[in-house]
Amino acid sequence: MTTETLPTTTTPDPTAERAGGTAIQATPSTGGSERILGLACRNCGRIEPLGASYVCAACFGPLDVAYDLSKVRASVDRTTIAGRAPGIWRYLELLPVSAAPSRGLPVGSTPLLAADRIGAALGLDRLWIKDDTRNPTLSFKDRAVAVASARAVEFGITTLACASTGNLAGATAAAAAAIGLPAYVFIPADLEPAKIDHALAYGATVVPIEGTYDDVNRLCLEIADETGWGFVNINLRPFYAEGSKTLAFEIAESLGWRSPDVVVAPIASGAMFTKLARGFDQLVEVGLIERRPIRYVGGQAAGCAPVATAWDHGTEVVPVRNPDTFVRSLAIGSPADGSYAAEQARASGGSIEAIPDEVTAAAIRDVARLEGIYPETAGGVTLAAAAAARRRGVIRDGDEVVALLTGNGLKTPDARSLGIGSGRDGEERPGLTASIAPSFGAFEALLGERS
Repeated sequence: MTTETLPTTTTPDPTAERAGGTAIQATPSTGGSERILGLACRNCGRIEPLGASYVCAACFGPLDVAYDLSKVRASVDRTTIAGRAPGIWRYLELLPVSAAPSRGLPVGSTPLLAADRIGAALGLDRLWIKDDTRNPTLSFKDRAVAVASARAVEFGITTLACASTGNLAGATAAAAAAIGLPAYVFIPADLEPAKIDHALAYGATVVPIEGTYDDVNRLCLEIADETGWGFVNINLRPFYAEGSKTLAFEIAESLGWRSPDVVVAPIASGAMFTKLARGFDQLVEVGLIERRPIRYVGGQAAGCAPVATAWDHGTEVVPVRNPDTFVRSLAIGSPADGSYAAEQARASGGSIEAIPDEVTAAAIRDVARLEGIYPETAGGVTLAAAAAARRRGVIRDGDEVVALLTGNGLKTPDARSLGIGSGRDGEERPGLTASIAPSFGAFEALLGERS
């Protein structure tokens, strides 16, 4: 199969610099900052001014950015977007900053790939893969951090920080380096070494915490209050979460300004999962796409599946105190947006699937072998969740499915081998032969042994 790539953009503007850390062409917005109304409580609807805040002062509900979508509708259309440079800032009017930043990394405009070989293996008739393994730090977290860091600069915040299960560590460190701010990254002490090294490479201070991600997050809440630092996924969370909407924007644009039948994504905190729906809904509200029903399918590791359990049993989300999975990027036992993610799956006719680690590893191997894309563990969960939803009947004959692969497998190199051994030679590592002498005769003998 020849893999088809649907570009998310038209020809790039040659004047826009796209190198990491260099100036990025600012995209003018006729809507201006008046299109941003403030922060609205998701529970009680109370509006408060923009600021480094994440919970409602009245009811302690989560805060979301509120927009005047009538102003956005009047200021942007498909032609305007098509004429802009690649990257998330082509959708500026639907993002919570007054203007595109003058510095930062070239984030977004990743390809949407036709994936009929892995699709057939999973039992799916029409599968697209949104390949976000190609962002600057090799994960979708670059989108969220780009928006949060741009807003941090507008607020005058001078230090970036995060609580991370892995990918966010590198994304925050790199974004801070690109805009010239110090970065502090707080992680569980058992995080994959490759992800720790990734954050260190960008000059961040990495602080391992003895405990789970939820322990890390609780400490970071206190540090944020005491220091005033900009924690991208805590006091900057309303802006950070908005970055995930750009996945929906790019999917719609890549499909010719329409939505698919099914979207499949991993669930950690649940923020990205819920913001996908918000993104498609906003495109409808501003007239960029027509409203069509979308079923949302989420995937979690079976060893840390509070949202999948709540969806399956029709109950509230009960935290998992001791996650037991090699999918560390999804191992959030008390997901902040878990209840909203479960409700979104229910309301849309979708599902949330709990995937055993061995099945995740097999899916990683399959998509790498069949499509030439090497995802990390969250990507294996996503593809396995698509197959599970198909078996359940949530995904139907002929459905057009978009699966999000949100991180690169180079960050979790040991995960691929789960279930096939860990030796260095022969059958324990399929494809790797025994060492041979540097002669054609030795190679001929090897071929004879394998025939």
